[in-house]
Amino acid sequence: MEEYNLIATCASGIEALVGNELRHLGYETQIENGRARFKGTFEDIFWTNMWLRTADRIKIVLAEFEAKTFDDLFEQTKAITWDQFLPMDAEFPVNAKSQKSTLHHVPSIQSIVKKAVVKQMSAAYHRRTKFPESGAKFQIEAVLNKDHVMLLLDTTGDSLFKRGYRVEKGAAPLKENMAAALILLARWYPEMPFVDPVCGSGTLPIEAALIGRNIAPGSWRSFACESWPLFPQEIAEKLRVKAKAAQNKEQQLDIHGYDIDEQMISISRLNANKAGVLHDIEFKQLAVKDFKTTAKNGVIVANPPYGVRLSDQKEAAKLYQQMGELYRPLKTWSKYILSSDLNFEKEYGQKATKRRKLYNGALRTDLFQYWGKKDRSITTE
Repeated sequence: MEEYNLIATCASGIEALVGNELRHLGYETQIENGRARFKGTFEDIFWTNMWLRTADRIKIVLAEFEAKTFDDLFEQTKAITWDQFLPMDAEFPVNAKSQKSTLHHVPSIQSIVKKAVVKQMSAAYHRRTKFPESGAKFQIEAVLNKDHVMLLLDTTGDSLFKRGYRVEKGAAPLKENMAAALILLARWYPEMPFVDPVCGSGTLPIEAALIGRNIAPGSWRSFACESWPLFPQEIAEKLRVKAKAAQNKEQQLDIHGYDIDEQMISISRLNANKAGVLHDIEFKQLAVKDFKTTAKNGVIVANPPYGVRLSDQKEAAKLYQQMGELYRPLKTWSKYILSSDLNFEKEYGQKATKRRKLYNGALRTDLFQYWGKKDRSITTE
């Protein structure tokens, strides 16, 4: 089976997590801004689509070259044997991005790339008329950065954050892959208590349960490459069976999701049930100020309301203050709180051990980390 140059794309700030995931899956990887490079066959493409928790998409790198003129772009794009991937009825839209490049007009870049693909395929398929584009979708991407061109083929389809278990969501849901990133950054292990005090539609507790049970996050969905004629269909069935066999059904989990809104708790339970982890999570209607625990060595991961609107800012500040009063005495617990409010530490009443810049969609946020000191007298079996 042919091996391809691949990239796993991701949100800015979590590239190292994607790289660690790939290494854990057995791949050599190279980290770059917004992506991790690796090599693999179609089997690897499907496997990484299924298993990567923090990535956005898996893409095949078809070519890389320098181009400062549209003639260069056209000729080097045309030189690729597109017919090796695209059947005659393929749907092949082109997206483009350009940064700090001589060729900066995105619609023109898209048009030139499309014309070059059509030119090559017309010659390969001995066709003079327009291609029908009625078959499987092959999303082509042209990424230009400082006159360096990458031509990519998206194997994923809908972004990997769209797991397929979310039946309903709240007003400002945290993307599933970002939720997984927060949990991995928190260094939570399945033997430890996990609490999300403002769980909304349940994304953080559900992602924790998926990690704890070693359930592939892509278990509920299909990927764009599955519809491609050159994709061996037996791979998908074989790897889905393999992923199911890898699940850890014996692990006992201590995961809690709380929210002041009873409706959100109902939505959380629906989503957790679809993900097959409802029995692993205790969802309960509870205000932040009413949280109590005697457990030790736990982890709190929270994505509280940011108070973006002026009318909400006082409420958000009050919530942060309550969190500080409740969580500071929990010396053995680590707390990881995502907020776009740069005054968070002041309201919380304690300077973070560490801050990490992350992007929740287009919104710049900070992960305020408060590391606990573990009680070593407590052992887990």
